[in-house]
Amino acid sequence: MKAKIVKIGFWLYDNLVEKPVDVIALDYDYWYKLYEADGFLDPGDEPEKMGPEGKLYYVRFQSALEKDLRFSPDSQGFQTIEKAMLAAEAKVTGKINWQH
Repeated sequence: MKAKIVKIGFWLYDNLVEKPVDVIALDYDYWYKLYEADGFLDPGDEPEKMGPEGKLYYVRFQSALEKDLRFSPDSQGFQTIEKAMLAAEAKVTGKINWQH
């Protein structure tokens, strides 16, 4: 599945520069798949449990708004969009204005 942007927001870096942030949805555990591909899983490691919609939600600051799949999320996977949004808000000073 391609990453799907499910929320877009903007916040002010240093109270001056508007920066984007987004929340993306994936139907797999990004970090588990990455560690599996790199051979870094420990015995017994399991992927994160999917949320009620069968997805995990990740925050992106670095590659926010990019549609390209060559990215790394800037957060762990969350089972709901709301939890991902709260995690994003905890990372910035000030407020994030969510657009959709």
